[in-house]
Amino acid sequence: MEADWPKGYKMGRRKLVTVLDKLIVQDLLKTLLAVLTVIVIIIVSRKFIRILDEAIAGQVSNETLLSILGLKTIVVTIEFLPVALFMAVLMVMGRMYRDQEMSAISSAGGGVATIYRAVFLLVFPLSALAVGLSLYVAPWAESKVDEFMKQGEESADMRSIAEGKFSAYSQGDLVFYVEKISADKKMHKVFVQNRQHGDVAIINSEAAQMKDLADGRYIVFEHGEQVKGLPGTLNYVIERFSEYGVRIETKEAATTFNRQALPVDALWGSNLAVSIAELQRRFTIPSGMLLLSFIAVPLAQISPRGGVYGNMLMGFLIYFTYGNLIRVSQSWVMNETIPAWLGGSGVNAMLLLIGLFLVARLYGWRWLLMKARGMVF
Repeated sequence: MEADWPKGYKMGRRKLVTVLDKLIVQDLLKTLLAVLTVIVIIIVSRKFIRILDEAIAGQVSNETLLSILGLKTIVVTIEFLPVALFMAVLMVMGRMYRDQEMSAISSAGGGVATIYRAVFLLVFPLSALAVGLSLYVAPWAESKVDEFMKQGEESADMRSIAEGKFSAYSQGDLVFYVEKISADKKMHKVFVQNRQHGDVAIINSEAAQMKDLADGRYIVFEHGEQVKGLPGTLNYVIERFSEYGVRIETKEAATTFNRQALPVDALWGSNLAVSIAELQRRFTIPSGMLLLSFIAVPLAQISPRGGVYGNMLMGFLIYFTYGNLIRVSQSWVMNETIPAWLGGSGVNAMLLLIGLFLVARLYGWRWLLMKARGMVF
């Protein structure tokens, strides 16, 4: 039996954000932060181990190590926002089904629209934020990482000088030995052997230090001597000096194309397949957040007795399939195997159909058809 409420009664009494909305949004936000933190720590730790290996090998400067770590954390956080949000919605909705909160909501007159309304109060703002993060912040972070890595490769030869051991650089043409390095980074009792064009130069000095001058970086030796000549001959020169500077030649790092570091202005309006595929990849982050959240609500109800984590396996399978299809479609777009519009919308359309199927399975096909025709209010 339905009460014959005056027209506009419910609209007049309904608040913009209800208590239920606040509870679900708060629970989702807490779970999202927890899941995202765990994922970022795992992924960044693996990446940081590789960067540490390069730092030990002298390919990355110790001064930029923490900066690279911070930038990589930003990139990984943006990249894994969709899966973290997907898992958060699955966990929160699964807990609500397990604790019979969904039954209480249904008995109070709340339906699928009530749940989706509360979920997307958080998802919509996060997706809008993800557009800016994906289009502008992530490429900026990638470009800064490339800049630091290039600088590290160019100055790698003279970075890993350590006291008390011989260090070889430039494929063995330069051998360096320092007996002691003081706190002000000044080197004492320095021995250098430098081979160039068959000639060998040996420098012994009491001290040496790095200096940045107007025309480049120099290593300045103090109070020593230099012996230059061709090994095996008597033709050699001995020079004594109080101060002698040698310019450190920086090698050009190999330029690698990283399309993820391209600014969005370079992608807009480009007819290159690579640029189109990269732009589509960046838009999959906010679109993936919307579509995966849409799927997560009915997916959480498939196994109500499975507990909070009852549908996590199915969720992982759906996400990994979705992620692999996104990468394959982008590869096809770059190779011009499929039209660009299909690569951008084909996988998202398939994900939307999966979500509609799950909603229809939860509420019935007849209900879905009636809702589509505007017969269920």
